Amino acid sequence: MTDLSITQLPAARLNVLEIWSNPLAVLDRFKKAFGPPLPPLGSSLQLLDRQLIRYEPTVWLVEGETTGLAEVLGSDGSLTAIGGGIVRVRLSGAGWRSLLMEGGVFDAESETFAAGCSAATVIDHVNVRLLVESDDACLAYVPLSYAHDMIHFWTVAAQSLV
Repeated sequence: MTDLSITQLPAARLNVLEIWSNPLAVLDRFKKAFGPPLPPLGSSLQLLDRQLIRYEPTVWLVEGETTGLAEVLGSDGSLTAIGGGIVRVRLSGAGWRSLLMEGGVFDAESETFAAGCSAATVIDHVNVRLLVESDDACLAYVPLSYAHDMIHFWTVAAQSLV
């Protein structure tokens, strides 16, 4: 078996930040409030005690503190708590990329999928959000209703990797 660990992490404060209208105004307000711009599609930004991870054109996952974000959005978007519905799973070790290729439709082995990169994909018919932490680790955000089965799928698949 390949060097690989599959670890369910403790619950975290997770919110979805969505922009519905006036994206340029929201982006400008964000930059004025926090300094750097919101991360572009497929990437993330660690900002003090929060991480913003962009998975879709107008959607970011916020892990951690949300202070000031609702004010930045105003009536142009929403900030929605989803922490109770998501399980975070760390895939670590040399085999995490190969594991994500099992039952997946995303090229997790691409050299461009590096630390700080994010992706929304489907693995074994489950919508999964990925965040590369380092060369040796990736976080997977899995819907709570599928987490047990997804972890089991990965555990079984890991046994066949060489």
